[in-house]
Amino acid sequence: MFKQELRPATGLAERRSDDALLNRHRLDHLVNVIPASDGISRKSPRREIAAADVAHFDETGLRAEAKLYWLHSASTELFTHLSAYANRGRKGMDAAGIVPHFTGVAVHDAWAPYDCYDQLSHQLCTSHVLRELIAVTDTESWCWAQQVIDALLTLQRRAAAGPLDPTLLAEQRVLIDHAARIGSQNSPPGKVGAKRRALARRIHRRLNDYYLRFTTNPAVPADNNAAEREIRMAKIRQKISGGMRTLTGAQHFASLRPYIATTHKHGIDTLTALTQLANGQPWLPQGT
Repeated sequence: MFKQELRPATGLAERRSDDALLNRHRLDHLVNVIPASDGISRKSPRREIAAADVAHFDETGLRAEAKLYWLHSASTELFTHLSAYANRGRKGMDAAGIVPHFTGVAVHDAWAPYDCYDQLSHQLCTSHVLRELIAVTDTESWCWAQQVIDALLTLQRRAAAGPLDPTLLAEQRVLIDHAARIGSQNSPPGKVGAKRRALARRIHRRLNDYYLRFTTNPAVPADNNAAEREIRMAKIRQKISGGMRTLTGAQHFASLRPYIATTHKHGIDTLTALTQLANGQPWLPQGT
């Protein structure tokens, strides 16, 4: 039973998971051995993420007990944290215990609850806004959205190559701003048009502090791909094995998976990390 629960959380093949854990530890025991991160008063992955200058945040549905729960992800280049909770919005974020304490730049999607935290700085994932803009262009031969798309892609390419030329940045910012002004006034009538006008107004109003922070801070990425990678294993697991039978199983997954991800980021292979965990000597961040 333990092997069947472990493999979806870690990605280990059956024989390797047998060797790693020697068939003698229950999953709940191992989860209890993982370094506690219930709070940020001590050095832990949760605290390290909360104190970071830049962090990625995302959430995805996770079925357990035939109900929809939410898996919240927070991560940096060195640490990963996952938590399973009944709510997707602010209640789930508060329960995870990272976003309320985070004061750096949060890279995320357009989910509205992120705006509830005044201490945050924001970078909206450009992949998300590009999808919204492409949807606008799909029904029109040319429109304001195409100009925004071209300018955003230009800035992304140049930012990836090195520091942006101030003149180029100013030119592309003007193109985006002018296009957004046009879109906020000239979109078609009806519900679809209202949604497009709202998108254009949002781009115009929050261009510098929400969409283009990556152009002035080299440490801030333009997209949120890192966060999507953190939750990918949960989506793969659901596609292959379906939902979790119990919420406890979902919480076990949310404890084991970030432990494996964090140790991997620190150069420790999965087999070694699990063996240390099974022996009651889990990996700990330096200084704990």
